[in-house]
Amino acid sequence: MKSLPNILTGSRLVMALFMFVALAASSGSVPYFADRLEPQTQFALQRWAVYAFVVAALTDFVDGWLARKFDAETVWGAILDPIGDKVLVCGAILGLLSLGPQPWVVLPAGLILFREFTVSALREVGAGKGVKLPVTLLAKWKTTLQLTALTMELIVAAWGAFSLPDGTPLRHGFEVAAHSLFWLAALVTLITGAQYWAQTRKALAG
Repeated sequence: MKSLPNILTGSRLVMALFMFVALAASSGSVPYFADRLEPQTQFALQRWAVYAFVVAALTDFVDGWLARKFDAETVWGAILDPIGDKVLVCGAILGLLSLGPQPWVVLPAGLILFREFTVSALREVGAGKGVKLPVTLLAKWKTTLQLTALTMELIVAAWGAFSLPDGTPLRHGFEVAAHSLFWLAALVTLITGAQYWAQTRKALAG
């Protein structure tokens, strides 16, 4: 039972890879599917990509809870967990952008990617100097916002795959909510990035 949290964390990486490949394939960006892509297959790939993302996102909340409940927190888990989060978020963003032009998504998506890679680099530099950057409460909320907003954005992008009514107030309202939440996630992401930058700078200066 104590190995379950690490298994869930590892499965998040696998599901993130599946989700990205499925979204890329649905957009015709995978050679094998490019000439065989029919609407029905395209919609199926998009649906399974969204399902995989939702399940993977849920493991992010469950694995940590299980690790604490069964006193199964390990160094390996501590390494894999943030990697799994970043791979899932970055994979979803890249897969989302592969589905076509999305003016309301591109800028916040780019800002989130910029922050994630920058903080990863800061952690690497800090680790080499013996500096640790603890995860803040706001950073945990940041991840929750990112995963929720990306779930909504993926549904918007794959709207037809779920046979949802098009050109209705429901879709318009859902799009507005998804875009607003995604921009909020980008803002919180940048704020946490600035906090980590300040912490690293202060630690290295000391």
